[in-house]
Amino acid sequence: MTSTVQAHAIQGERVTLPVRIRDAAVASAMFAVPARAAQAVIAYSGLEVAEPLPGRAICSLAFVRYADGDLGPYHEFAVAFLVRPPGAPAPGLLGGLRGIGAFIHWLPVNQEFTLEAGRTIWGFPKEIADMPMDLSGRIKRCAVRFGGRTAIELAVKPGVPMPGSTAAPKVDAYSCLDGVTRRTPWTLTPSEVRTRPGGAKLVLGDHPVAEELRGLGLDRARALSTSSVGHLEMVFDGAEEVRA
Repeated sequence: MTSTVQAHAIQGERVTLPVRIRDAAVASAMFAVPARAAQAVIAYSGLEVAEPLPGRAICSLAFVRYADGDLGPYHEFAVAFLVRPPGAPAPGLLGGLRGIGAFIHWLPVNQEFTLEAGRTIWGFPKEIADMPMDLSGRIKRCAVRFGGRTAIELAVKPGVPMPGSTAAPKVDAYSCLDGVTRRTPWTLTPSEVRTRPGGAKLVLGDHPVAEELRGLGLDRARALSTSSVGHLEMVFDGAEEVRA
């Protein structure tokens, strides 16, 4: 059942749904990983990874600078996996990614307000981290650190400009917090998009998520593709609980 709560009190402030992000910038990398190992990582959610090719799942790493939005300015790093909608039949060979959602496995941020909002409203697995980030340079860079110790560093090389689109892509974002799996409708309007094959440099440090990514082979994998978005608008609707 979709949440009927249209406003939430977060640290004494009123946050009204849908939550709107008016200006953000993003860099990301996508990797093909063993589906069985990826499924083991997200087993706690009850969801199933999508396999665009038999035996292969998709892991996405992304970092975002939120400059203007209803939750204020902050930095964020996401580890996500493409998943099939709950109850959907497995597609055949080269079944494509139609209807596929993104399961948010790890989502560190650097501000307390968005931490509480993300966990309270959508059940996103946010935690506080130090997150130096540079999205203004030719190479986009981000690090996630806890107590001065690096968990992950990601650098994304520049790609080629992509043609603009008037369509606003809609994605289902899934999360699982405290044993509850949720689906959040998520609308994105990107511009100033660049993409390329490969182009990522990933350094894994000392953190449980870094160990999980090593177990998927990301410490030695070449990215399928990388991309950057100079300007991104987003809309997050209310979350609904799902039975996976």
